[in-house]
Amino acid sequence: MDNVKNLEISRYKRKEINKEEDIVVVEYPFTIFLNDKEFVTLLCSPKSLEYLAVGFLASEGVINSNKDIDRVIVDEEKGYGYIYTKNKDLLTEKLYGKRTITSGCGKGTLFYNVLDSFKSKKIENKTSVNPDKILSLIKNFNKKSELFLQTGGVHSCGLCNSEKIILFEEDIGRHNALDKILGKCLIDDIKLKDKIILISGRISSEILIKIAKRKIPVVVSRSAPTDLAVNIARELNITLIGFARGEKMNIYSNFPSLNV
Repeated sequence: MDNVKNLEISRYKRKEINKEEDIVVVEYPFTIFLNDKEFVTLLCSPKSLEYLAVGFLASEGVINSNKDIDRVIVDEEKGYGYIYTKNKDLLTEKLYGKRTITSGCGKGTLFYNVLDSFKSKKIENKTSVNPDKILSLIKNFNKKSELFLQTGGVHSCGLCNSEKIILFEEDIGRHNALDKILGKCLIDDIKLKDKIILISGRISSEILIKIAKRKIPVVVSRSAPTDLAVNIARELNITLIGFARGEKMNIYSNFPSLNV
């Protein structure tokens, strides 16, 4: 399924109005069924839907590893994703019926409970961060955002080691883009304790908690963090970097990890 759609618009430029064709990003309702019970509807971009479904459930604490999953089936035409778990009784109290989740730029996930983050153990962060390398990764990250360059309507997320970008996803929502990365990592059993998350948008507390739950030690954005995200990062020993642009960045937490 295409991530973009061509539309006829009226464009005002230099005091003239002309009919032109424009590219807009597709917003796609994707309903996840958990063991044949309708669980949630996400508003997303229609790409990497299997990873999104698995990543969302992992971020919400419904599943913890690929060993919890029996099978995943995606019906793109209907906008349905079916996830079957090996332990059917494990999730009974999680099933509250249908919910619609925003695309992540406002309210975010309705399952979110910030207190959960403070019950997490501190992350054993031994990842050394070189500022010049981070800025180089962000530069390459920006170049990979082809859908954003086409439409201006999506967020990007990347998974890196200290040298290069390993995974890259785009979506209309910050949360969805991150969940697609986390879902791919869970399905393929990619270890995250020495990895770095790059994200295009604001680092909110919800974003930080998703990262903390998967024990990722470093998160970098070209945008701003919220104060609660900074507090949680400091509490859990996560290196949080914002406004990574050009030759500058702001380091908000875990300064000893810097390797200048």
